[in-house]
Amino acid sequence: MMTVKILLDSVEKVKKFTSSISSEEVDFEIIEGMHIVDAKSIMGIFSIDLSKPLQLNIHSDDRKILDKIKDFIVKE
Repeated sequence: MMTVKILLDSVEKVKKFTSSISSEEVDFEIIEGMHIVDAKSIMGIFSIDLSKPLQLNIHSDDRKILDKIKDFIVKE
């Protein structure tokens, strides 16, 4: 499993992000405080606070996935 921080601070970013991971056969979950949402669910993502970076858990060790989402990853 890999964990990264992502920022999805606009509607367009959320759409592009979910579109870029939807074809992957692995689970993605976003952690925001005590909330855990399916990262492939647009409605789930919009139910949490998007104003700050979020933790993304990727249930895979395939580093190619990170290339698909590199525009959303933030360095802390």
